[in-house]
Amino acid sequence: MIWHTCSMQMNFDTYLHGTSLLHTGDARVKLALLLAYSITLFLVHTWTGILICAALCLAACIVAKIAPKRLMTLMIPLYVILAFTIIFNGFRFDVSQMGTLYGLGNVSTGVFEGWEPVSLIGSFGFVPEGLVRGCYYALRIILLVVASLVVSFTTTSTELIDALYDYLKPLRAFRVPVEDIAMMISVALRFIPLTAEELFRVQAAQQSRGAVFSEGELVKRIAAWQPVLIPMFVGLFRRADNLALAMESRCYAMTPTRTRLNPRRFSATSGAALIGGIILCVAIAVLL
Repeated sequence: MIWHTCSMQMNFDTYLHGTSLLHTGDARVKLALLLAYSITLFLVHTWTGILICAALCLAACIVAKIAPKRLMTLMIPLYVILAFTIIFNGFRFDVSQMGTLYGLGNVSTGVFEGWEPVSLIGSFGFVPEGLVRGCYYALRIILLVVASLVVSFTTTSTELIDALYDYLKPLRAFRVPVEDIAMMISVALRFIPLTAEELFRVQAAQQSRGAVFSEGELVKRIAAWQPVLIPMFVGLFRRADNLALAMESRCYAMTPTRTRLNPRRFSATSGAALIGGIILCVAIAVLL
């Protein structure tokens, strides 16, 4: 059991080391293209357009050499949402009173266009057009999540924070503490795996002392986590104090601006990739 809980810690590191074009690309370009791609997914209303977006996402996964099994594993919590999306669009409780379908959006249903709902039990029935639209919405959600995971897999947290800092730079003209915001986000991202590590460590220690977390009534199970959560938060507060002391000893915030060890320049290749990607997204959104 202790080995199992310790092995779960590896699931919190999403970055995959690699040398592909996506791994070596500028994080600012990847974030901008992710935003453009996400907007395109919601502007496209034909199956041709959504399939082209799916092909682009698949090509990115192939270039980055991301294993399909890893993507499917990380998307397990999403499967319930996808199932509800398809079922709630494909079945209705008022098909007997439906003249013209409503509330299904303006997404193309292809060959199912104009198919009448089929009554199953009373007013409850199956809606072919709704099922197609539900599959369309589910595919849109999948592509949105997969595109976000591709960026996470090919970009370190440091690169993401630096990219966010560059995008927030114009706000310094309005006296917004951009450096502090970027630092807070960086620390918050770093504490996510640390919190999981602290939780598994304390849980394993309590289990080695005979603690049981999966037996008894619900109230008893919740109470069993008390000796885990309290030491976990104590350990996290201790880490936060040590981090604050380390930052203070290094004279953090003593200068108005901070410097970076290896600042990344925006190259012509990155500019061409950004412009080309945005033009492609706009073309797909407008034409399809």
